[in-house]
Amino acid sequence: MDIRRVAPAQTVQRIKDNDPHTTVIKWNERERDDYFIQSMTNEEWEELGHDVSNNTHLKDLTIRDLKDLHLDERAFMSFLFRGLTRSRSIKQMNLNDNRLSAAAVRSMVPFLQNANNLTSLDLDNNNIQSEGFNVLFRALRDSPIDMLHCDRCGIGSIEIDTNCMPRNLTFLRLNHNSINTDGCRGIAKLLQGGDSTLSNLYLYGNKIDDNGVGILVDALQNNNTLTTLNLSENYGISKQGMTMLLKFVNDISSIKATLESNHTSAHLYCKKLSFNADKEIQRRIGEAITISRNNVSNPEAAGRKKVIQTQLNSVKRAKLADLQGVNQSLYNEIDPLHLPEVLSLVGHHHGHGELYVALKSSIVGLFSTVNMKKCMQKEKEYQLAKAAEHAAIAAEHRAKAEEIDAKLATMDRAAEANQVDVDSQSNKRRRT
Repeated sequence: MDIRRVAPAQTVQRIKDNDPHTTVIKWNERERDDYFIQSMTNEEWEELGHDVSNNTHLKDLTIRDLKDLHLDERAFMSFLFRGLTRSRSIKQMNLNDNRLSAAAVRSMVPFLQNANNLTSLDLDNNNIQSEGFNVLFRALRDSPIDMLHCDRCGIGSIEIDTNCMPRNLTFLRLNHNSINTDGCRGIAKLLQGGDSTLSNLYLYGNKIDDNGVGILVDALQNNNTLTTLNLSENYGISKQGMTMLLKFVNDISSIKATLESNHTSAHLYCKKLSFNADKEIQRRIGEAITISRNNVSNPEAAGRKKVIQTQLNSVKRAKLADLQGVNQSLYNEIDPLHLPEVLSLVGHHHGHGELYVALKSSIVGLFSTVNMKKCMQKEKEYQLAKAAEHAAIAAEHRAKAEEIDAKLATMDRAAEANQVDVDSQSNKRRRT
């Protein structure tokens, strides 16, 4: 039952009674004028927390946009979490726009560590600042939470303890905070290594500059989980930072570099940056991530597609090379023996015009390959002829040696026969 239609007083009673039909609480700006909520004491907020802890049917708890209530400096939330220290049923919690501080986050820690089914937490438009965010992150290490919203929370620097990183977090929104280069160093820890779980990271409207982009790009070099990165409205990102992002998704410096570029990030948003950010670079980034998005389940296919569409297209490659400061010709790195296959791909995917350009660029290599083959074939024939010639000479010398052996054998037999005759004559004389 969606009890937005039920008065808050009735809602509290149903939660206390563990009503199986009461699965959703949504208190927002509509209830700000409700006398019951306005008159709730700190003790009553704590009691409500106890009742929610003991409830086994509540799945969605929303208490948002109560910032204008005349409650003791948002202490009502701290008292709520004095009682609310666990839950076996709540899956979603929305505390958006309540001016919560770091102290309120600290009061939430026992609940966050004992909410066995909580998968989504929304803290947008509060004032938890960096201190509260760092406390929150440490508390989420073993939490099942996979979605965390912290837009407009006054977060600047971020300290990530690599031993306490959330193990199930896949979706993180940090839009419109004050995250700068130092903050990017903390975020980088979430993206590095084989244990990274984040697939969606939103950093829209922060204070990230080119140095921050470099830190994030370096952290993502071996990351294969992040599919969405939003860096729009970070006005410190200039053409230099944009170029790093372009090389990240399609490094044109070599075919190998293109194949080893990132093909996992299928959504990379970088609109409304500094005034000197190059729109052409944005367009080329868009082309690269479109290829990644169309091959989202097969990064290797995305890499091959980028090679075919950009490396083997003279116009696109020239533009990308100019944007990335690359001067090396593509055909200098291709083994001449593979040129026919490469040219076939060019003709098949880009037509006769591009094939003609490719032939002009590779003709020297083709001729050198043909000449090299002819030289090698002639060298082979020469060596085989020499081998045959030497084999004939060797056979002739072996025949002569065998002839000499035969003569020597005849001489040895004749000498033996003469010796027998001499011995026989000597024996006869001795008998007479």
